Amino acid sequence: MILKPMIRNNICLNCHPGGCAKVVRGEIDYARKALAGKAVEGAPKLVLVIGCSTGYGLASRVVSAFGYGAATVGISFEKAASATKTGTPGWYNNAAFNAEAAAAGLPYKTLDGDAFSDGMKARAVQAIRETAAEAGVPAQADLVVYSLASPVRTDPKDGVMYKSVIKPVGEAYSGITADMLTGKLSEARAEPATAGEIAATIKVMGGEDWELWIDALDREGVLSPNARTVAYTYIGPELSWAIYKNGTIGRAKEDLERAGKAINAKFLAGGNTARRAWVSVNKALVTRASAVIPIIHFYVSCLFKVMKEKGLHEGCVEQIARLFKDRLYTAGASGDPAKVPVDGEGRIRIDDLEMREDVQKETIERMKKATEANIFEVSDIAGFKHDFLEAHGFDVPGINYDEDADPLGI
Repeated sequence: MILKPMIRNNICLNCHPGGCAKVVRGEIDYARKALAGKAVEGAPKLVLVIGCSTGYGLASRVVSAFGYGAATVGISFEKAASATKTGTPGWYNNAAFNAEAAAAGLPYKTLDGDAFSDGMKARAVQAIRETAAEAGVPAQADLVVYSLASPVRTDPKDGVMYKSVIKPVGEAYSGITADMLTGKLSEARAEPATAGEIAATIKVMGGEDWELWIDALDREGVLSPNARTVAYTYIGPELSWAIYKNGTIGRAKEDLERAGKAINAKFLAGGNTARRAWVSVNKALVTRASAVIPIIHFYVSCLFKVMKEKGLHEGCVEQIARLFKDRLYTAGASGDPAKVPVDGEGRIRIDDLEMREDVQKETIERMKKATEANIFEVSDIAGFKHDFLEAHGFDVPGINYDEDADPLGI
């Protein structure tokens, strides 16, 4: 069938198998080149990525496997393709990763299902043991990446399904946003969340499940004595705080940081000073999730223009390669987690380039002077659109979108 993007309300309803596979192969090529000869003692040998199929989770798995030669276990929840319908982008991304890992002789297991469930945690424990046996390494994960981006979560304790919302807290929000397809500027408005919506968003996007994962892995003996675990967050500039940092998402991210401190407290209580948990603050990027957050289109489009002009722009795989190379696994930090560079709150900051004073100043200036007549000149809204389409396998150079594509193929 001929596949072209079907976009409704900033959500792409389909994807392209060949495009998704080519994007994954591009990330693999980058990881190999960026980390060639950079391996250090203490680098990961067996990595569990919870939320492995897109964005930062996929990049984490690619960098672990193809940058450091690690065996990997990946978990995500995907919709499979059929003969008449495409699957989710993550379904194709996982298939492409699996094929490339197999060709490179890198042990892996990819699990599909609900990462919030007790059953998936049990499956992961078994997968770690099986993958370790294949790789000839201890059956213990020495890096656990928590990168889930689900809108819903069923609590395994009570069976209740919780749904997250993207809303401000306390007061209604309004701000200028840009249509990535047309460049049209409009005012986005969101009413404040209820107490129940705040609590539900924390349940879905907070740190409770991250804690449950670490507890389960440790209890089953598949967490290395030197294990490191990292979860991802975003803070952004003050102009976005009303809808992000101080909104429902921000409340959930505060709970993620709480969980990181709680995990570290458990490690220390067990007498282990070699294990460590961090929250990594990452750069704003175009993902399937970020595309539905008000104001983000406009801000990110202006930010990208500035960062590209300054030669500072990074995508997911570039960010994660830098996280590993310059933070988690530097020569000094590989053997001593206390040497991993962090801010005053104990967080890893790889949003440092985005938050540079000159970058922020120029970004805000561009936002102030943007109009519908000049938005394609003062911002990189075309780049935002490209990244959004690319995340679904579209607008990928070298792919002929007028040719028939097999939904079941990669």
